[in-house]
Amino acid sequence: MLWRMSGSRAIPGKVRSGLRPGTSAKRRAGALLLGALLTLSAPAHADEASAARIGVNRMNLAWLSRGDQERILTDIAASGATDVRLSLSRPVDKSIEALAIAHRLGLRILLEIQLGNKSYYPQSVGPRTGHGRIWDVYRLSDLDLARYRKELQQALQRIDALGVRLVAVEPGNEINYAGYNGDLAVYRKPGARTPRSIAELRERARFERGLDNYVKALEISRSELRNTVHSRDAAIISAGLSDMSAAEADRRGMERLDPGEFVALLRQRGIDSLVDAYGIHIYPGRKAAPAISARVRSLLDFCRTAATGKSCWVTEWGIANKARSCPVDDRSRGEAIRVMRATFGELIDAGRLTAAYYYDWDTEPSYSLWRCGKLSPAGAAAIGPGDGAGAQAR
Repeated sequence: MLWRMSGSRAIPGKVRSGLRPGTSAKRRAGALLLGALLTLSAPAHADEASAARIGVNRMNLAWLSRGDQERILTDIAASGATDVRLSLSRPVDKSIEALAIAHRLGLRILLEIQLGNKSYYPQSVGPRTGHGRIWDVYRLSDLDLARYRKELQQALQRIDALGVRLVAVEPGNEINYAGYNGDLAVYRKPGARTPRSIAELRERARFERGLDNYVKALEISRSELRNTVHSRDAAIISAGLSDMSAAEADRRGMERLDPGEFVALLRQRGIDSLVDAYGIHIYPGRKAAPAISARVRSLLDFCRTAATGKSCWVTEWGIANKARSCPVDDRSRGEAIRVMRATFGELIDAGRLTAAYYYDWDTEPSYSLWRCGKLSPAGAAAIGPGDGAGAQAR
């Protein structure tokens, strides 16, 4: 796992645009027509409740021009993707512009709310330091719930006024990891043993206050969504949790907790009455097929069926391909993606998994699906219908 910023893997240089400069007007018009048809054929909300969602991440569109937003989202819609995970981040106006475009193109939106937004915190507090090795982030224990409600209410009202419908909202991102939760410590020097449980955290009391705040933020999010017209039935998904191992945390010198333990701590605080599913992220690395399947099953061990608890949404998953040649050779990750999709399919059939969103569309060089100006073969397998068992990544 590489460094990521607010639900997106951090990379140097500019974010690449979706279409290359030579893209024809005819192709753009065709993509827009397809988007319109998708909108007309989109099923009613009530009919979608039990359907598994297979989507793709395109975070931080607020950082781009409206033209780039339009181009990238048009490519996503034209690829056959139906679901997309987008972010509500600063500048909020630009985030909302992207949501409106995605909605117009017929894309169903999972909205991640970036809790690192400084507008949610008192001006008197600052972020926890990353000691120059990672970004500085705010502490959940400092989250100003009144500010959060006010800012979220205003954003949702503006989104609603545009007629945009959200199918799900995910407040927070990887809050079981110091990269996104300032109540978890970043050590001045990496390499030391990091905590294996809540009992070993450096600032356990403060961390637990942050958990209390997070549960209250979920309550606010649910309440404000219910006051909208178009998104009142949107599902609430708890923050997608990092799958970082203890060994990797030691190497980086950053505290983290296992997803299963973290969810248990939230359940003790009543999260099950506030969320429709638990969020989690999975980056299995370059393992053999049986090892990938075992890793996925182990990470999702805490996911339940509707009869026994809450299912899971994998709001990020990804397989790397570091090749930069064009045309792209995607065979190196084709089998891994097939195995991931097949394992997801089994968990979906069992009722323990409800959604899976691939990370990333076009910004992360190793993980992106958009290669050489088009959707890669492995990309088609990652976000296509079915479990991916028959997809060929050539």
